[in-house]
Amino acid sequence: MGRSQATFGKKENEKKRQKKKLDKAERKEERQANAANGKNLDEMMAYVDENGNISATPPDPTRKKKEIKTEDIQLGARKQEEVDPADAIRKGVVSFFNDSKGYGFIKDQKSQESIFVHANGLVNQIKEGDKVSFEVEMGQKGLNAVRVKLES
Repeated sequence: MGRSQATFGKKENEKKRQKKKLDKAERKEERQANAANGKNLDEMMAYVDENGNISATPPDPTRKKKEIKTEDIQLGARKQEEVDPADAIRKGVVSFFNDSKGYGFIKDQKSQESIFVHANGLVNQIKEGDKVSFEVEMGQKGLNAVRVKLES
């Protein structure tokens, strides 16, 4: 009788493992030969210039350094400035208002931007072309006019 196929397969698998092992050892030797061991500290050093760019050359010590106060450094979002209550009330003209749907837009007189207004933010009934005074609050999708009153 002939030899079983299992023995032949085992021998082939062993040959493949040995070849992988040799290839791995060769690659390791090649990496070690090409490695730049012994680099001195100056060659590995990187510097950052005044604009935040990384460079290989050290900064010029004779150059005048810009003094920065620690109070001027800002981390995170800016603090919201206090708004004067007199500035909070704006004036504008109703450019569009749909009574059946209960919303519209007011064109601000100063900034000329269009601000959304909902029927819930109305003090008096308004219609297109009316001059109004209102306050602005931040909504989900942008600025919303609230406490909208007709101007006399």
